[in-house]
Amino acid sequence: MSTPLLIPENSGIHPAVTPVAFVHAVLHAYAQRGMAADAALQAAQIAPAALQDPQARITALQMEHLCGVAMRELDDEGLGWFTRRLPWGSYGLLARASLSSPSLGLAVARWCRHHGLLTQDITLTLQVDASVARIHLQPQRDLGVLQEFCVLSVLRNLHGFASWLVDKPLPVRCAHMPYAAPAHADVYGLLFAAPVVFGAASACLELDAHWLQLPVVRDEAALNTMLQRALPIQVRPYQTTQPLLQRVRQALAAHPQCSHTASSLAVQLHLAPRSLHRQLQQQGSSLQQLKDDVRRHRALHLLQRTDMPIKRVAQACGFASEKSFIRAFHQWQGQAPGAYRQAQRGPA
Repeated sequence: MSTPLLIPENSGIHPAVTPVAFVHAVLHAYAQRGMAADAALQAAQIAPAALQDPQARITALQMEHLCGVAMRELDDEGLGWFTRRLPWGSYGLLARASLSSPSLGLAVARWCRHHGLLTQDITLTLQVDASVARIHLQPQRDLGVLQEFCVLSVLRNLHGFASWLVDKPLPVRCAHMPYAAPAHADVYGLLFAAPVVFGAASACLELDAHWLQLPVVRDEAALNTMLQRALPIQVRPYQTTQPLLQRVRQALAAHPQCSHTASSLAVQLHLAPRSLHRQLQQQGSSLQQLKDDVRRHRALHLLQRTDMPIKRVAQACGFASEKSFIRAFHQWQGQAPGAYRQAQRGPA
């Protein structure tokens, strides 16, 4: 996967806002290997004069070309951050290992855990505390002059991939960086679109925990397409590609215990309630059909996989009473919830 440290482009224009400090980080990776970076600099059309000016900025497209060539020439997707190279395709394997996860929370947890198989120079952990989810990055050795480039790259990579998995931009509450504010600190507002705390005890991204309940909506075919050029999902404000039906299902599944209405969903989806109903009708569905579908799948899962009492299953699926749940379930499956559970588990 391409490096994530490129700044979003606006309206087809390529603003020169990427700090030249990031270019020097890539050049340092070449120096570590005793290799010349001429081909990469030429591919990115970075003038030698820009390297001499600490205030210089390059465009996102230039940085993309620079890192794309560097990763292949060095055969290292880590670009010198770690004691062991990450051969080309390493982050693609990491993505595949997380793709089969049913929920975003499990996918992120797997990503963090499996990243330790690539390198032990840093540790990634997912911590959920009440309403806040925190992705921590803790170096296990001194990363030296590549600390900033490594921390930003890994966190941006994970955040971009997580947004892609659920096809939804995931807002960052706050980003914590374990170093003093650099001269180009203004760039961080573009990278994270959130408050940034410098000089923190450890690197950390904070998100609302409820996002972790979202289902993963991508498959192997989508992953193969994305990996052909992974950079856009990591560096630009994420734009959903889901049709409305899928977006509504996702919103319903994120909080299945809630009594969703057209008004509450329309607010989440930035639509008017009338427009929501009309567009669903045009796509051959209705809000009630989608609610029933999500509730049904939730109920089947809980009845098959847990010993939760029927009353609690009803509540978890958003029903006001156990009686209304039993009536709806009988319409879906032709039998009562208890009978369905028993049939699925067989004789005791």
